[in-house]
Amino acid sequence: MNLFKTLAVAILCVVTTVPALARDTEYKLPFEDVLSMPEAQGKLDGSVKFYLKGQKTPKVLEKYGDDVTNRKTNGVGKEDVFGCKWAALSALIALQEKAKQQGANAVIDIVSYYKKDAFSSPTDYECHAGAVIIGVALKGTYAKVAD
Repeated sequence: MNLFKTLAVAILCVVTTVPALARDTEYKLPFEDVLSMPEAQGKLDGSVKFYLKGQKTPKVLEKYGDDVTNRKTNGVGKEDVFGCKWAALSALIALQEKAKQQGANAVIDIVSYYKKDAFSSPTDYECHAGAVIIGVALKGTYAKVAD
């Protein structure tokens, strides 16, 4: 009988911890907060501009195709919103580097693209924070825009 109680307690412990590990908190956060991070000043060099879908964009001279970047950060010991900004900055850095390779000076029509589900806002991006990982996926179009 003691073995049965021990097994029952073990199963109960496993079952109750699984939902905690499966946490997926969704945030809609201001895109501008990422661009104004002190860390962004040294990593985003200004040669590529970023425009969310629905945001006023300069005249598009040429398009170079779409791309998706999916960046994650370790969420352990980090406040969710800070981790979201960090993951979003990492996504923008990846878009900036690819834009330069394409000869683009902008990434336009940016939408959040978490699990291939588009979220569009002219001011906000979407982030998902789990128990361990925080992630941001962005989809945009590389373009050359008028200055």
